[in-house]
Amino acid sequence: MTGLFKRNHTNSSVQPSWKAYQQHLKRNRRLSGRVQLHRGHWAVAGVLVLAIVAFWWIMSTGGNDVTVLRDTGSALAEAQPVPALIDKSDVHILLGETRLINLEENPVKVNFDGRTYQVSTSLDLELQQYLLKKMDRVNSRYIAIVAMEPSTGRLLAMAGFNKIDPGLDPCQTADYPAASLFKIVTAASAVEEKGYTAGSRFNFNGYKHTLYKRQLTDQTNRYTNSISLKDSFAQSVNPVFGKIGALVLEQQALQAYGDAFAFNREVDFELPWPISRLTVNDESYHRAEIASGFNRRTTLSPLHGALIVSAVVNDGIPVEPTLIDRIVDDAGTPVYQSQPRFLQAAVSPKTAKVLDQLMTATVTSGTAKKVFRGHTRNKVLSRLKLGGKTGSIYNRAHDARFDWFAGFATEKKGTETIVVSVMVAHEDYIGIRAGQYARMVIEQYFKDYFAKKEQTGKDSSG
Repeated sequence: MTGLFKRNHTNSSVQPSWKAYQQHLKRNRRLSGRVQLHRGHWAVAGVLVLAIVAFWWIMSTGGNDVTVLRDTGSALAEAQPVPALIDKSDVHILLGETRLINLEENPVKVNFDGRTYQVSTSLDLELQQYLLKKMDRVNSRYIAIVAMEPSTGRLLAMAGFNKIDPGLDPCQTADYPAASLFKIVTAASAVEEKGYTAGSRFNFNGYKHTLYKRQLTDQTNRYTNSISLKDSFAQSVNPVFGKIGALVLEQQALQAYGDAFAFNREVDFELPWPISRLTVNDESYHRAEIASGFNRRTTLSPLHGALIVSAVVNDGIPVEPTLIDRIVDDAGTPVYQSQPRFLQAAVSPKTAKVLDQLMTATVTSGTAKKVFRGHTRNKVLSRLKLGGKTGSIYNRAHDARFDWFAGFATEKKGTETIVVSVMVAHEDYIGIRAGQYARMVIEQYFKDYFAKKEQTGKDSSG
């Protein structure tokens, strides 16, 4: 049933009849029942044997006890096919043009085909409203903030602002240059393919944040710097990642690991979600640009940024984001029920641990150190392990600067974890940075989480 009514993202007008869809489900159920009976004839024969034995026993005892017959009937009932729910990839048919960004209520009522449905989302509305109040709409062209549970894919916040087109959700938009966030993919490829560790050493010449062809050689001189992979990642050193792309990794490796982290592919989501784009050719400087994120051709959505980070905290396995927990019709009958779903492993658990080290260093000693200053003394942040990756690049017109932060926060004495992906496009003046929004998300979410956890502990002990 998946994909039967899958809408082309370039043509949002296609919306088949819900009745036609339900008829399709009924046909599937009938066919499913026939197939189950055909394949499971030995199981049915077993149930019939039990029924015959039960009938013989009842007749021999005078029919005073019918418990066995009732159990047999229950077994026959359980053998019938269970009514199917709609698939995740088809939820957008029911939602139609309903906007779920910046929600102020939960559940949401949706009218479709003459009926009313209640759509329960996974959003933490208190967190969402907090973020919406904090947004700097004066100095920003776009703001997109995504927070997600990596263990389930449930989205906790999806808050956005689009000055150019208010009807377009910036959290799902995949036109933004990925910038240095792509260094996560490059590092994963280098660790997985070449066996690098966080301590592996690299040489580079020139400035950290430039990328000239003369910086992509193995020549050394008295001006050559030596740096570890961990520090190169944390400080976002372009020449090191450029050399990895130009001299170490082959074209196929960069492309393959990009695809493994869900570039160039559709990922099931309850709303239309454009594809993030990555194209790698075999020219060495081009590979250097791609590997370091020093280009505008590799594009990414903030929602996809959260998916990438989920692979780091899930031992290499990305989770599918999900926004809808449950949908019921006007009679209270479930129409859709969310279940955690995961993509194939992007990297091994060993590689994921190295990426964890690199992202942790970004907060403790790298480009995110300033925005998380004082976190070891902060009442909330001191109880968390923090990691992330920053990125920034101007658009082609040079009138907007894309600013990224994608990272995670994990409870030190517990298992609670969230991933955060934030993109801000600053205009003439730098307003609130992406890392600052990420810190707001983490601090606000875990402040409430710890308060509820401590209250639960008091209630159970009392």
